[in-house]
Amino acid sequence: MEAAAKGGLVLGNLAEVVERVLGFLPTKALLRAACVCRLWRECARRILRARQRVAWVSALEPGPAESHALVRALARELEKVHVLPQTVLYIADAETFSGHEECHEQKKARKRNSKETAIALEKLLPKRCQVLGLVTPGIVVTPMGSSSNQPQEIEEGEAGFALLFPKIDGVKIHTFHFSKDLKNRVFDESKFAEAGLKNNPDLRVVLLFGYNSWKSGATRFLHQIVNPLNEKSIILAGGQVESFTSLTSENKSAQPGDACGVVGLAFSGPQIQSATVLLDQDVADERTAEAAMQRLKAANIPERNTIGFMFACVGRGYRHYKTKRNMEADAFRKFFPNVPLFGFFGHGEIGCDRIVTGNFVLRECNDIKDDLLHGYTTVMTLIHLGSTKANQA
Repeated sequence: MEAAAKGGLVLGNLAEVVERVLGFLPTKALLRAACVCRLWRECARRILRARQRVAWVSALEPGPAESHALVRALARELEKVHVLPQTVLYIADAETFSGHEECHEQKKARKRNSKETAIALEKLLPKRCQVLGLVTPGIVVTPMGSSSNQPQEIEEGEAGFALLFPKIDGVKIHTFHFSKDLKNRVFDESKFAEAGLKNNPDLRVVLLFGYNSWKSGATRFLHQIVNPLNEKSIILAGGQVESFTSLTSENKSAQPGDACGVVGLAFSGPQIQSATVLLDQDVADERTAEAAMQRLKAANIPERNTIGFMFACVGRGYRHYKTKRNMEADAFRKFFPNVPLFGFFGHGEIGCDRIVTGNFVLRECNDIKDDLLHGYTTVMTLIHLGSTKANQA
């Protein structure tokens, strides 16, 4: 009894011991433990502040019709993750997330729609978390467990992922949304400053996603957003998606379902480094795909605490390479063995060859702007979020 009492005294008073023990807990359990007393709460706060590695949840296997695989995976895996998400980017396949399969099988359709699925997914995440959700024709995802797992190009079927960004020292991530004003053909560029995309010397990377690109005027509107941001000191990458399903900072009911626009994530911070390469139509076999990855490797972006993104045309993948599936993801893994890769197959790509690092920025040449909007291409992107002391993946 006396030994047990002493053990309880140690746990109750020695912050180092408490912190060491609590450090083994995943975030949800840690937050519950933080309710025990003031000491445990302060220890939990210090542990969470140190957990600055991006985590992710992957869904690669279809399951029961009642819910999407990504919702089920998040419900299960959020009990295990070791970060407190501040920003979440999730992407899921359009066919099953939105219930499009109703068209294919008489009335055996799944009773599921994108709004209900998005609500179910968001309920699993912290209330103060900013969420951007997209649905696309195909998914590129790295399975959970290790950054070195083989990324998969899933061009058909149920799949998705959620990237969980914690609060990272020296890095600011925020969402933005520009919706086309049907009454005004000219975009008000003052909205860029409001969204932190202008007059922001620390802005390094902007991921942009156009939605409802089939709408009249959508392409022109995308040009109005992309062209003013086309500076060599900023990495621009992304593509055109089927639709966006979540943007927690906005009243989604105020947006008509057939509106078009641009959503995205902006990454600001002096420690951020990034690079992109464009794989054009001439990249059509293993040799040329690997040559493109060599260009990306030559940017010398640090690979620790780095995320890879792949934004590809729906016409690429195994249809383009004919003899081999997963060609571009495999080429990426060959040159970046420890960088997780995420992305999608969409309806158009945004990006070019560009490098932005702490010591080097590829400057404008003769004031000629890069062409950023493409079709039948792939844009590969690396985003390095700086060094971190945290060990959690």
